[in-house]
Amino acid sequence: MTAEVELPQAPEGARAVFGEFFPEAVRYAELLADAGVKRGLIGPREVPRLWERHLLNCAVLSEVVPEGVTVCDVGSGAGLPGIPLALVRPDLKITLLEPLLRRTNFLQEVVELLGLDHVTVVRGRAEEVLGTLQPVHVVTARAVAPLDRLAGWGVPLLRPYGEMLALKGDAAEEEIVGARAALSKLGVVETEVLHVGEGVVDPMTTVVRVVVGESPGGVRFAAKRAKAARTSRTRRRR
Repeated sequence: MTAEVELPQAPEGARAVFGEFFPEAVRYAELLADAGVKRGLIGPREVPRLWERHLLNCAVLSEVVPEGVTVCDVGSGAGLPGIPLALVRPDLKITLLEPLLRRTNFLQEVVELLGLDHVTVVRGRAEEVLGTLQPVHVVTARAVAPLDRLAGWGVPLLRPYGEMLALKGDAAEEEIVGARAALSKLGVVETEVLHVGEGVVDPMTTVVRVVVGESPGGVRFAAKRAKAARTSRTRRRR
């Protein structure tokens, strides 16, 4: 049996970042270190760096999320970056989208325990909820896949002129270059690399910002969305 790894105390900066929701952030860290490890949502080696590498690294994403918008966290997993973002930004309406049942069960428990009334958990893949999930202003995602594939999942869920914010690593610039053709087909009109969390996390969090025009996902997904919306209306009439 693997020995339990102890969760370190929250760094001093965490109080400033999470403000009045700092106790909830501590509770979330404890849940990740306990149930999160036991259920295989995070590895035990991540526990000593939960605060810096996960909670704070994700919370600082709030620096580039506009006020009062709708957000969908694609492939939310254990709730990263969606839950830290929800803790620092009660003005947002956040959907945690995750296909695996054991993860959505954990997410639902966390949302209820922390009293996050502005957060909804939805089980499904991005391509499955297209047309049934209301298009959002912002899609967030962690480095769960290469940028072109990530954009293929996230961009079609956006409203016209919405944006996807993907947490990435040092190779972010190269990923943009490699994904340029795919992004263009998806209706992307602007990309940039941002660095957030100065004075909070070291190294700073790298975010790829992808902005769409009037047709998120391009022509193919516009047709898919229209078909899904028609099907949904027909079901409601029945």
